[in-house]
Amino acid sequence: MPICATLSGDVYYKISGNELLPPLLLSNSLGTNHTMWNIQVSEWSKYFYVIQYDARGHGQSAHPKGPYSIAQLGLDVIDLLDHLGVPSTHFCGLSMGGVIGQWLAINQTHRINRLVLANTAPKVGTAQGWLDRAKLVRQEGMGAIAASAHTRWFTTDFYQNHPERVKPLVENLKLTNAEGYAACCEALAQADFLESIQTIQSKTLIIQGAADPVTTLADGQAMQVKIKDSTLFEIQASHISNIEQPEVFTKTVLSFLTAPK
Repeated sequence: MPICATLSGDVYYKISGNELLPPLLLSNSLGTNHTMWNIQVSEWSKYFYVIQYDARGHGQSAHPKGPYSIAQLGLDVIDLLDHLGVPSTHFCGLSMGGVIGQWLAINQTHRINRLVLANTAPKVGTAQGWLDRAKLVRQEGMGAIAASAHTRWFTTDFYQNHPERVKPLVENLKLTNAEGYAACCEALAQADFLESIQTIQSKTLIIQGAADPVTTLADGQAMQVKIKDSTLFEIQASHISNIEQPEVFTKTVLSFLTAPK
């Protein structure tokens, strides 16, 4: 099993594509794991050396006791890149993965080439809301939030008509380590890049779901104004847009990453 050892525990990763191709690192959303990108990887690995990984507290990565910080989650990525001998990479992150991407582009500018921020925001939700959720899952387990997750992640039409895509994600959420999940909630509670995102130098694609109740289209529009070299793409989906609209998502990101400088 491919593992990158960090100071706080092991990070699981998976590689697809030829290592001579440009690297592309994919960062999962809260409560999912690296498999959320599998549909995209089948196409993107033709063009990129694709690196999927499980964020700290998720999947097969370590889940040390929290709280965590977004800086720790970002440094896990740096440790992974160093482990693989990758000096810089394109980066695509969704929701929490997009928050990690913002931290990296702000604080590790030379390691991030082109940046895709999907269904995310400089500040997601409220600090108290995240702390309340962390407390809930520590007390009651992941079932406390898993039952309603599909209503936040997908439009009603999608989850009613595509249970084969929705069910695996919900099942993975139930299996997520409660402490790891809670500790990531605490990291999101403290994350606030409303001012610092204006320092991002990477060419950036912002993808925002038209029906996303978690990170709204208005969040994407605000990011587009502040990030100098950025483009906003509105996708007809809710929060996990790469699953709800896989063809459009895959094509849009690929066009952005392969476009001439």
